Amino acid sequence: MSLINKSVPDFKVQAYHNGEFTEVSLDSIKGSWSVFVFYPADFTFVCPTELGELADKYEKFKEIGCEIYSISTDTHFVHKAWADASETIGKIKYPMLGDPTGKLSRDFEVMIEEEGLSLRGSFVINPEGQIKAYEIHDNGIGRNANELLRKVQAAQFVAKHGDKVCPASWGPGEDTLTPDIDLVGKL
Repeated sequence: MSLINKSVPDFKVQAYHNGEFTEVSLDSIKGSWSVFVFYPADFTFVCPTELGELADKYEKFKEIGCEIYSISTDTHFVHKAWADASETIGKIKYPMLGDPTGKLSRDFEVMIEEEGLSLRGSFVINPEGQIKAYEIHDNGIGRNANELLRKVQAAQFVAKHGDKVCPASWGPGEDTLTPDIDLVGKL
């Protein structure tokens, strides 16, 4: 069953963010675009490449009004220790959410029960708290921050211009499509 257009369930978790421990909840994400990026565990191999790439693109996400939240089943304490130990993770400016109970991972259907870890799941969430796009990978397959940014931009465009849709590989400023009977069979 698809998670598209489902509301994010209520949650409240601890996070490591900009050298501080903070709380992140459903109420705190509402009102702006969000990206939830689940990953298996801190101190691993593919994860820092993805989180580092997101850190490098973070300002581009912020420019379009989107916050990034990385999430693993580690605690916020482990996130801090990883940031202190790794130059790559130390440059992260977005909140790193702890999900030691696995509640968020289960709510987003990425929990690997027998391992207590999450799959690699990326979720684009609108300001109303609804999932507008998502992608789940096997843990050996890394993601692309540029593609995730493009998906947020496309979701924002569609939200603003409900009568238009974004074709394959669409980017801001490029042509969109207006669904119409006259367009059927013309593409």
